[in-house]
Amino acid sequence: MHNQEFFLNALIYLGAAVISVPIAKKLGLGSVLGYLLAGIIIGPFVLRLVGNEAGEVMHFAEFGVVLMLFIIGLELEPKLLWKMRRNIFGLGGLQVLITAGIITGVALLFNFQLNRAVAIGLILALSSTAIVLQTLSEKGLMRNIAGRSAFSVLLFQDMAVIPILALLPLIATLGSPATLSDTSMKSIGQVAQLPGWLQLLIIIGAIVVLVIIGRFAARHIFRLVAETGLHEVFVALALLMVIGIALGMDAIGLSPALGTFIAGVVLADSEYRHELETTIDPFKGLLLGLFFISVGAGINFNLLIENPWVIIGFVLLLIFIKFVVLLILGRIFRLKKGFEFLFAFLLAQASEFAFVLISFSKQNKLFDDKTSGMLLLVVTLSMAISPLLLIFNDKAVSPILARWQNKLEYDEIEEEETPVILAGFGRFGLTVGRILLANGFKVTILDNNPSNVETLRKYGFKLYFGDVTRPTMLEKAGIEKARMLILSMAEHENALKVAEIVHKKYPHVKILARANDIFHVFEYLNLNITNTERENFHSAAELGSKALVELGFSKYEAYRAARMFKHHESQVTEELYRHWLEDQGKFIQETRRFEEQVKETLQAEKNYSIHETDCAWDVDSLKDEAQKEE
Repeated sequence: MHNQEFFLNALIYLGAAVISVPIAKKLGLGSVLGYLLAGIIIGPFVLRLVGNEAGEVMHFAEFGVVLMLFIIGLELEPKLLWKMRRNIFGLGGLQVLITAGIITGVALLFNFQLNRAVAIGLILALSSTAIVLQTLSEKGLMRNIAGRSAFSVLLFQDMAVIPILALLPLIATLGSPATLSDTSMKSIGQVAQLPGWLQLLIIIGAIVVLVIIGRFAARHIFRLVAETGLHEVFVALALLMVIGIALGMDAIGLSPALGTFIAGVVLADSEYRHELETTIDPFKGLLLGLFFISVGAGINFNLLIENPWVIIGFVLLLIFIKFVVLLILGRIFRLKKGFEFLFAFLLAQASEFAFVLISFSKQNKLFDDKTSGMLLLVVTLSMAISPLLLIFNDKAVSPILARWQNKLEYDEIEEEETPVILAGFGRFGLTVGRILLANGFKVTILDNNPSNVETLRKYGFKLYFGDVTRPTMLEKAGIEKARMLILSMAEHENALKVAEIVHKKYPHVKILARANDIFHVFEYLNLNITNTERENFHSAAELGSKALVELGFSKYEAYRAARMFKHHESQVTEELYRHWLEDQGKFIQETRRFEEQVKETLQAEKNYSIHETDCAWDVDSLKDEAQKEE
């Protein structure tokens, strides 16, 4: 019977995720909000498909946060982490201290005892690692300056959980005669009862051991397992390592998530890094999904119905306090030009660690049932609202800021006639810009990434920070007198938006655009823009040409094969575009036919152009070969 109940609950949770998340994504709400809504629907208040076990599922699914931080650690090299130290300890430290202080003051105004007010301040100062990192990953914001700053703050908060856990039992003794034996401090482990200096030595020793094992022993162990050729054993080893580290860190009072993050950073330069990431990622995604569903299912709507305005007021007050503090700190730490608002909205909610800290405080007789229940509801609702805040930022705040010239504080562009405007100066735009500048053309270069602008200016490039989706920015860049606009930006939707504006308002300007894939090319063709280039197409064709050489082709044969392939692709694009507009079924059918066609063409070309003596690879040999064919 127990097994049947387990499988039924598994079916309910997985079914809710499979149904709700795609719908939420289609509506533009994001996967996190989809999971939360799924939990609310299947929870005790709506369909009542799940009940009290939601809390147990949440504790189990919190392991997804541990896995997430391990994967993030794999993507961060130690030197990059060292560069972030100012934001981690400066921005993160100030955020926790200032937010905790303000919330403590507000709690005192609501007649909470001092020790309880301090505990509430410390607990609510933290933000949700799971929601923020999932959002950053989903929206591709991890490399964004606001995303990196938010990640730095989260790292400090994860470290802050350790001293907060140590402080809560001491804070509990300030308002009552409770002793350490009355609290659950002993549940952290025997290490917590040792002197502070000895605890610190043990923690440092554990981290040193972790680094040594990761640097020297882990790769040999992974190699031995990989040599067996059994993927399932490699999966077992990866999970064994993460779970073992989490348990070890928890035993010494260190955050399991922080411990696995350190392990990930240590293994960031390992040759097994990508295999580990690929192996663990599905478990991480599934567990995080379960975590968000259980958060939604755990919302106590009965308490909300009893005190709706009080609870909603506290939630909004919490979000407002955190938002204002984060906004001010973002400006102090040079997060300007709109990024400070994204940073503040990202971290304005409470943390999943609050569930543990509130429960821990209750065990330490710091909170009664009513206070802990109210705090849990405030935390849960703030997490549920968080995705909506980001949607509000994208749909309402960002457009208003875009029209508010003074608030964005973009660079002033020198007024001079330039025939070319280049929008986007990342990996793709940098190459295009260098070619034009090297040939003596004046180019006005715009980029919306302030760190990129700052870095490239050091190398002597004259570029400006600006958002080309704003018509006023295009006007300042001289779009009226320009001959050409090159859209080399990576943001697909923004590039199309700019192309549409310029095509309608400035038809004399020639538009050249970077496309992500053939479907992006089709969208430009809808705007009658034909000068597009797929960002990876030519480099991929060149790599394919080199692969043919390694497989026995002469260099000239490989060159001809790549050239014919690219020529065929350009010839069929417009025809595929017509089918794409008219009939998706026909489009797929024609795509398959063209694949067979290019295969036959290249085979015929290979048979025609084989030369026994064709070994040279220089300009003269190419010219001679072309003349022979003519």
